[in-house]
Amino acid sequence: MSGSDPIPHLENLRWEHDSGTAIGTIVLDRPQRLNALSIALMSELVDLCRWIDRQHEIKVVIIRGEGRAFTAGFDLADFAGVYGGSNPRAGADLGRVMAETVTDMRPLTIAAVHGHCVGGGVVLTAACDLRIASSEAVFSIPEVDLGIPLAWGGVPRLAREVGPAIAKELILTCRPFGADEAHSLRFLNRVVDEGTVGDAALELARSLATKPMFAIQATLTQVDAVMEEMAGTRRNANDADTLVVALHDPESRVASARYLAERGR
Repeated sequence: MSGSDPIPHLENLRWEHDSGTAIGTIVLDRPQRLNALSIALMSELVDLCRWIDRQHEIKVVIIRGEGRAFTAGFDLADFAGVYGGSNPRAGADLGRVMAETVTDMRPLTIAAVHGHCVGGGVVLTAACDLRIASSEAVFSIPEVDLGIPLAWGGVPRLAREVGPAIAKELILTCRPFGADEAHSLRFLNRVVDEGTVGDAALELARSLATKPMFAIQATLTQVDAVMEEMAGTRRNANDADTLVVALHDPESRVASARYLAERGR
């Protein structure tokens, strides 16, 4: 890595890479908040992914969470500040930018999920090329209960991965679903024993890192192009506007207030 291209300043993430290897790991590093996706964390993730793109020795990037969970989703502590601030659209759009930046990264990405993976965390997982989860992992998409639609390009990502009927059910019911169900729906590539997801992701990464980068990139580009034709995520810049409007809808505001009150917000 070039000293003229220093790694971005990180407070909410950790970058792990042994010099001379083709594999790096992005660690969501807010364990005290269950790695909740704060504005600061998502901004750092965008900057880090763009920096990784310029580190041409990196072929594979693993994304995992520190502590007890992959991520608790969007940080509710930022909720009022984002949607009640002077520029709510910019904050609301950051999740979409984050997901697209992960998808667009030159290296192949592997999500290594354990514990809870909530809301925006499901979108982040879907933005990765491959997905492995521990058997105890639990996924949920609670946005509708929070009084907002699923945004960040999450609807087309889920619809093309699990199909429209299942996507509607999971998003609208907000019910949790486990790793085995996620695998049966083809959202996950593999489910591994509890406590082994990091090792499994690293083993897969090592196997993929031995392959020529040109073939990896050509395959990713072709598959992503086909999926964009099926259910494009690049038409979702207005997701941010939908989020902002939802916060002014009376019924949605009641649902939001109830959800936040139940969680002490």
